[in-house]
Amino acid sequence: MSTLTQLFDRAFQPLEAAVAEGRIPGGVLGIVDNHGRRIVRAIGSAQLVPKQRPMTAETWFDLASLTKIIFTTPRILALAEDGVVDLDAPLISVLPDLRQYDAGAWERKVTFRQCLGHRTPFPAVEPIYTYGRDPDLLRAFILQREWRARDPVYSDINFILLGFALERLLGKAIRDLDPGPGFAWSAEPDASAATEDCTWRHRVLSGEVHDDNCSALQGAGHAGLFGTAASVLDFAQELLTGASKNSIALMRTPLSATRTHGWERPYEGWSGGASCSPGTIGHTGFTGTGLWIDFDKGKAWTLLTNRIHPTRHFDSGIVSLRQTVGDLVNGL
Repeated sequence: MSTLTQLFDRAFQPLEAAVAEGRIPGGVLGIVDNHGRRIVRAIGSAQLVPKQRPMTAETWFDLASLTKIIFTTPRILALAEDGVVDLDAPLISVLPDLRQYDAGAWERKVTFRQCLGHRTPFPAVEPIYTYGRDPDLLRAFILQREWRARDPVYSDINFILLGFALERLLGKAIRDLDPGPGFAWSAEPDASAATEDCTWRHRVLSGEVHDDNCSALQGAGHAGLFGTAASVLDFAQELLTGASKNSIALMRTPLSATRTHGWERPYEGWSGGASCSPGTIGHTGFTGTGLWIDFDKGKAWTLLTNRIHPTRHFDSGIVSLRQTVGDLVNGL
């Protein structure tokens, strides 16, 4: 039995236990190394209500905030590499109408790099969807709102604005842009892991975006991407084997104690566990997804679950599950 298989078998056990204990309906674990060897295994249910469906290795997932690292970050960094975007320029270099009625507004000084590293004063959470369903009106609202400044935190607003910049630069709405090989902006409901029984949309969501703000905006830079374990691992393998070296260098370059350009980096209590290399990068998604890449050890792993099905208002244990799986992947 190969070392990779042994590591995988041990790392899969906590996911098995979480399903058996009813903490999550189901999940898929996948590992790939820089030689292209990979293992993917599924367990549990893709949906419990109003009908039950089994989870498979080919199940599509609402990747939630993995959209930030798989879609938005690489495209912003590629535009920077091509000289189209200056990461240290303010967003108004592309979005001149951001707080256009107040030339001295702090929002007009926010840079691309600050957004990538979540080093801005935008709020952590904002229920934009409660202001309406017209995507153009909501875009105008976000751009013109006088946001209350606070200490920097992880904020979806950063990547919503980066998404607006992509739309302006590329001349298309997010959902009209190519999501990348193996990815999509929606999926067949019966082929997808169900998320929440949404109190706002009055149905169980499957194959349509869970994030309320992304739904109302009809596409955004912070969420909305769908993919399978295979497509996530394909993306990770490309990074492991050195595609877009300049962009990868930035993805690994620290911007704070917890963040790089777009990604998280190891810190005490982070999602990737305590046994990964210091240069590991990773990210999680609210729906129960995650991806971590350890360049020094030459491997990446993804844990995709439907931990918010049928409700987010339940302690699924996802934080400790991610950490335990990460430690076992790395042989702790």
